[in-house]
Amino acid sequence: MPRLLADLTPLRRSTAYRRMWTGMSLSAMGSNIALVAVSLQVFAITGESLYVGILGIFALVPLIVFGLYGGSIADVHDRRRVALLSAGVMWASSAGLAVQAWAGLDNIVVLYLLVALNSAGTAINQPTRSAIIPQLVGKELLPAANALGMITFTMAAMVGPMVGGFLVASVGYGWTYTLDVVSFAFAWWGLVTLPPLKPVGASGPPGLRSVLEGFAFLATRPNVRGTFVIDLIAMITAAPRALIPAIGALALGGGEATAGALLAAIALGSFLAGLFSGPLGAVRRQGLAVLWSVAAWGVGIGALGLTVLAAGRDTDGVVSPWVVPALLACTAAGVADSISSVFRSTILQSAAPDHLRGRLSGVFVVVVAGGPRIGDAVAGGATTIVSEGTVLLLGGILCVVLTGVMAWRQPGFRRYDARHPTP
Repeated sequence: MPRLLADLTPLRRSTAYRRMWTGMSLSAMGSNIALVAVSLQVFAITGESLYVGILGIFALVPLIVFGLYGGSIADVHDRRRVALLSAGVMWASSAGLAVQAWAGLDNIVVLYLLVALNSAGTAINQPTRSAIIPQLVGKELLPAANALGMITFTMAAMVGPMVGGFLVASVGYGWTYTLDVVSFAFAWWGLVTLPPLKPVGASGPPGLRSVLEGFAFLATRPNVRGTFVIDLIAMITAAPRALIPAIGALALGGGEATAGALLAAIALGSFLAGLFSGPLGAVRRQGLAVLWSVAAWGVGIGALGLTVLAAGRDTDGVVSPWVVPALLACTAAGVADSISSVFRSTILQSAAPDHLRGRLSGVFVVVVAGGPRIGDAVAGGATTIVSEGTVLLLGGILCVVLTGVMAWRQPGFRRYDARHPTP
């Protein structure tokens, strides 16, 4: 059993990484709590879901813009300093949310701007931290380190929304946001204690030319580029999130409770994959592992579509027995997605040269943020033609087929060996 559990070697060998991981783990919970609180506050002020949806736009646009530019900053300046400054922006936005709540402003424009500011800081902070990890733990321990990060991310995603809803209902928005501000102190501590981390081989100022250099590198490096392509295949063809509310209401029964359970099952699968990630460190054919994982994601989403089709249309409001295989399909898909994410991150961090790692990590952030939203739009639009179950089934099949095509067309990615990382 110990060999199956997550490998803690990065935490034992690198004091700097242990402090950064601990700080980010504690602050991630606070961030997810605040994220739910903002959505609830916007809805409480307006009474309309439309304005909650607009909140997502204010979060996404800065993430895309500053994700690309932030990576170029991380490739030129001391990454510790960049991480600290961007974390300061995030902390200031969290403090702003607390202040507006205690002051009783109830102004959605203020909330939108604070969320945009937080997203801009996050867009710079995330690729910077991703570029820092190889400098702290070395390439050999990257799968283990990325799996530990996945545990943190999924735990916060599972528990944070529930805690956030409870806190808003029990102690109000002011104390809920204040908890996020306090938790962020741990993230700051983890970054302050890092040593100076100047990029190796850094040259040229950050800016548009620097960003374009990153894309030029991708154009000639099929293995690194493949990590982005395969993720877009998975997220655009087989993104289930936009359809899950309708599935809960119209097919499986149970409404919001069923929808929440299905989303939680995906997060649970990701958490379990991280928890039992011990064997991942021994995998050398990491490109092949990504391909199999994305194919498994497609199978899981296709299986979810089959259960929805088998359940038919809910007519009496009773939860269908098909909800059990649906939950299992979502959990399996979450496991596959987590394994894919661990190895995609590892290939990127290992194969990319250090002076480009920040920019490529910025592209990674943009792909991870934008791909699912494109997939949601595609899936939602497809339901005007066929049912939700059919969309998921066909999307899962298409995901598997396109993954097979990529494996055939890019044999270098299929043969990628972690012992000899080539971009």
